[in-house]
Amino acid sequence: MENEAGRRRYSGDSLNAAFNDFLNIQQAERDLLCQYHDTLLEGGEQFAKVFFDYLLHSDATATTIEQYQQHGGNLEHLVEKQLAHFNDLISGDTSAVSAQRLEHIGKVHYQHAIEPVWIMGAYLRYQEHLFGITRHHGGIADKDRTQLEDAIGKVLFRDMGLVLEGYWHSGIHALDQEQAKVSELQTHMTSLPSNIPQLLWSIDVTSNQPVYISPNINLICGREVDMPIPCINWTIEEDREIVTQAWARALDGKITEVESRVRDPDGNERWFRRVFHPYRDQTGKVIRIDGIMEDATDSKEALARLHTLATTDSLTGLLNRALLTDRLYQAIAVARRQSSMEVALIIMDLDQFKEINDALGHPAGDEILVMAAQRLKEQLRESDTLARLGGDEFAIMVSSPNGRALAQEIARKALLCFSKPFHYQQQELYLGVSIGIALFPEHGDDVNSLMSRADVAMYNAKRKNMGYLYYDASRDPNTQSRLLMISELRRAMKENQLELYFQPKIKIDRGIVEGVEALLRWHHPTRGIIMPDDFIPLAESAGLMSSITDWVIRTAGRQCRQWHEQGYFMRLAVNISGRVFQDPKLLERIKDALESIKIPPGYLEIEITENELMSDISYVSKLLSNLSQLGVSIAIDDFGTGYSSLAYIKELPLDTLKIDKSFVLNMANDDSDAVIVHTMIDLAHNLGRNVVAEGIEDSDTWDLLAILGCDTGQGFYISHPLPAGDFNHWLKTSPWHPLRFNEQ
Repeated sequence: MENEAGRRRYSGDSLNAAFNDFLNIQQAERDLLCQYHDTLLEGGEQFAKVFFDYLLHSDATATTIEQYQQHGGNLEHLVEKQLAHFNDLISGDTSAVSAQRLEHIGKVHYQHAIEPVWIMGAYLRYQEHLFGITRHHGGIADKDRTQLEDAIGKVLFRDMGLVLEGYWHSGIHALDQEQAKVSELQTHMTSLPSNIPQLLWSIDVTSNQPVYISPNINLICGREVDMPIPCINWTIEEDREIVTQAWARALDGKITEVESRVRDPDGNERWFRRVFHPYRDQTGKVIRIDGIMEDATDSKEALARLHTLATTDSLTGLLNRALLTDRLYQAIAVARRQSSMEVALIIMDLDQFKEINDALGHPAGDEILVMAAQRLKEQLRESDTLARLGGDEFAIMVSSPNGRALAQEIARKALLCFSKPFHYQQQELYLGVSIGIALFPEHGDDVNSLMSRADVAMYNAKRKNMGYLYYDASRDPNTQSRLLMISELRRAMKENQLELYFQPKIKIDRGIVEGVEALLRWHHPTRGIIMPDDFIPLAESAGLMSSITDWVIRTAGRQCRQWHEQGYFMRLAVNISGRVFQDPKLLERIKDALESIKIPPGYLEIEITENELMSDISYVSKLLSNLSQLGVSIAIDDFGTGYSSLAYIKELPLDTLKIDKSFVLNMANDDSDAVIVHTMIDLAHNLGRNVVAEGIEDSDTWDLLAILGCDTGQGFYISHPLPAGDFNHWLKTSPWHPLRFNEQ
C-alpha cells in the first residue's frame, strides 16, 4: 500500500491538468461537443428518470434516497440536479473549477456511503445513453459520429475519474483501518476493464514497451502481449502483413483500422478489429500509439450469412438470379471496354419436369433439380457462371473472345448430359432440356435485353423441339408491339400523358412523414394506366430516359417547392435508371434543375439499385461523390436483391439503404425473412446508414420493424401512391403528421 503522500501526489489544479493531459481532450473535440450539445441533451429528462430508477434498484442508493426523502428532500430536485450534471458533462468544460466540483461530488458520495462500483455503473448508463444518440440520431452528421463518440468517451472518463478521486481523497484517513475494503475497491477497479470485451492498450513507441494493457489480454493471446503490436504473433500468418502495414501508417500519424484473424488460446480462429490511434508530443512526433482490439467474428459471420442468403440458391447451392444479373452487368461493362469480348447468356428449361414433379411429389422434384445442377456444373469451366433462376430454369453466362462458339459447345454438352436417365428410388427418369442463347452485343446491349431475348430463344427452341436456338428477332413476338409502344411513348411525352404519383415515407419512431417518393405513371388513352416496369425498358432502349428523368425531377421538384411553401418540409426521392446514371452530363442537369425549381439540394434524394451501383464502380464512385458534395442524398434501392460489395457500400457516400419489399412483405410470418431484415438493419446502422423498409402492408410488419430499430417505413399500410391532388388531401387528413420546419 502506498503512503498517503504518494497517493496524493496530484491534487487541485495539478490533478485536473494530469487528467486533461492523459485524456488529451482537444479543442476540436470541445467544439464538437458544443456543436451537438443540444442534440445530446434530447431525452435528458427521460434519461434522468431512468437513471433514478437505476438508483432505486440498488440497495445502497435506494436507502440513501429514502433517507433523503424522509428528511424532507424532494426527488424532483434531485432530478433537476442530475439534469444539470448531465448538461455540464457534455459541455466539454475541463477547467479547474469543474474539476473541483466533480471532486466535491465524489466526497458527497463517500459521505453517503455510495460505493465506487455504483459510480462506475452510473457512468456506464451515461455511456449507453449518449452512444445511442451519437450512433443513431439523424441530427448528427455521419462524418462526426466517431469523433463525437471519442470526445464523449474522454469526458466520461474524466468526469468519472475526478468523481472517484474526490471519493478516494475523502477516504484516505480511513484506508489504514479498512484494508479489506481498499482491496475490494481495487478489485472492482481492475475488474471493470477485465469485464469489457474489448482489449485496450497503449504502447510507448520510443521503447516499444506497453504503457497499459487491459487485464483481459490472456483471453485473446494466452500469454504476454507481443511487442510492439499487441497479439501480432497470434495473428494468422497470412494476415500479419496488413496489420504491420496498419501499424506503419499509425507511426506516420494516421488513425488506422484493420481487421485480421487471430488464433485464440483454445486454438479457435476468430476475427478481430484493431484500431491504432497515434499520440503526438508538442513537436508533432508520434510518441505513443493507443488502441483497441475487439472481436468482430459475429459481425463477419452475420455478413457472410447475409451474403449467402442474397446470392445463393438454397436448394442447389448454385448462384441465384440476383448474382447472375450482377455478373452479367460486370461482364458487359468489361466487354464494352474490350471490343473483342463476347458475352453469351444461355437460358435452359427442363422438359417433362412438371410431369415428374406432379407424379412423384416435390421431394422427388427437388432431388432431380439437385442432380441436374450437378450435371451442368460438370460441363463448365471454373470461370463460367451457372445459376438457378427459379423452378426448373437454369442459366449459364460465359465471357470470351469466341463467346458464340463457346456457348454452342456448352449447349451441346448440356443436351448430351441430359440424354442419360436420372435415378430416383430405383426408377429411371428421363428429362429433356430446351436452350436459348443471346449474345452481347449482337442480340442486346444490356442485361435486360439479353435476359429477355435468351428467354425468347429458349421458348422458341421448346416449341420447335430444336434443342437449342440463338435469338432471332424475326421470331420475337414482342418486337412489333415494342416498336408501336415506343412510338406511343414519344407521343405521350408531347401530349402530357405522363403523371407523377407520390408515396410517403414515415419516420417509424416518431410517426411523421419525413419524405416522399415520386413514382411515374403513363395514362395511355386506350390501355389505361401503364406502370414503369412496362415502359421504362422501352424508354431506355429508345434513348428517351434522359428527357423523362429531367421531366420527373423538375415536375416533382416544383411540387416539392409547393409543399415547402405550405410548411411541409419533406425530402423528395427520385429513381434514376442505370442508363441515365451513365450519362456524363447528369450532374450538370441535376444542378440546373435544382436552380430552376429553387429547392435546396438537401431535399433531393437520388435512388439507384445495387446492380446499377456496381456496373462501373470507378465512374459511379466519382459521380456519387460529386452529388454528395452538391448536397444531394443517395439511397440504394431494392437492397438485398442485387450483389453489391460491402467494402464499396462502406466507402461510397451513401446515406440510405432501402430494403426490398420481397424481404419485408412476409417477415411477420416468416422467421427467415425477419432474420434477413434484422441483419440488414444492423449492417446499415453499423455502417452509419439510414434504413428504409419498403412493402409494409400491415400493422404486424410495422410493429416488428419498430422493434428491430428500422428508421423509416414505406408501403400500402401507410398509403398507396397517389396523384398530387389526392396526396395533398392525404397530407391534411392523415394520422401521419408531415414534418414541418420547426421539427427539422
